[in-house]
Amino acid sequence: MDIQTLTKVANVMVSPGKGILAIDESHPTCKKRFEKLGVEFTEENRRAYRELLITAPGTEQYLSGMILFDETIRQKTSDGTPFSEVLKRKGIIPGIKVDAGTKELELYPGEKITEGLDGLAERLKEYIALGAKFAKWRAVITVGPKIPTSACIKANAQALAQYAAICQELNVVPIVEPEILIDGDHTIERCYEVCAATWDMIFAELAEQGIALAGMILKTSMVLSGKDNPAQASTEEIARLTVKCLKEHVPHSLAGVVFLSGGQDDEDATIRLNAMHRLGEMLPWPLSFSYGRGIQNPALKIWATDKTKIKEAQVALLERARANALASRGKYKL
Repeated sequence: MDIQTLTKVANVMVSPGKGILAIDESHPTCKKRFEKLGVEFTEENRRAYRELLITAPGTEQYLSGMILFDETIRQKTSDGTPFSEVLKRKGIIPGIKVDAGTKELELYPGEKITEGLDGLAERLKEYIALGAKFAKWRAVITVGPKIPTSACIKANAQALAQYAAICQELNVVPIVEPEILIDGDHTIERCYEVCAATWDMIFAELAEQGIALAGMILKTSMVLSGKDNPAQASTEEIARLTVKCLKEHVPHSLAGVVFLSGGQDDEDATIRLNAMHRLGEMLPWPLSFSYGRGIQNPALKIWATDKTKIKEAQVALLERARANALASRGKYKL
């Protein structure tokens, strides 16, 4: 493990005024989004759409990295240039999703565990050869009656820590992603408790594995009310409680924190990030974004309607990236 290299890459990934675009949708997720908009789910359509995202002019002003999917990191532009090479030329760091998705956690109904540790080191070596400098592993934590259990949180924390150790051994920066789902009717206070417990357990397991936190990034959820709760928290309360929970439960030596959009409305995800930076609090680490749908949505809708409108779709992508980059500095205005 080369801590200096890991720290350098991680610091670039959380550069001021920049965030990370997630274009690592699995086939089932991509299929659902395409078919909802009337787009045929073919390899060429997936390649063409991701080329639109990767080659969009100007995104390097607002994006430090892009998270790719196994298929995507192997694909090329229409002129034969590997996607990872396009990103490197733009100064955007290529990354790769390496988990194999979730399955039901045995003996714990309604809870999930993420798979993908088997053979991870060998897969990572191949991804490194294809240009990847960082990786991402997502765990899913569901909030409901009597869940999450400590057993579920611990199992996912252990998997995240093992993944992070394999990454750092190979000088790949790990993004550790615990997603606390917004499904349900729980209160924002309940979400706060779950976030605190989850982050505490994860960082305890990371410490056990000897992870260099300066060469690692946390990608996580904001502290939010469940989407079915009629009493939704205000933007100010979300910002205040999220920052408070992070400062109290995330080590200050971490390279940075980025949020997932996690089913939030595009604009809400931007406004809430902006509000955190408007609190006037000193933050011990950069606080930015790693959105997927929260940046892609407008571009995908334009392209799905007319596949010749590539430039228009790229302009929409650039505008969403710019909005979130401003929000990561507390400078976004409606």
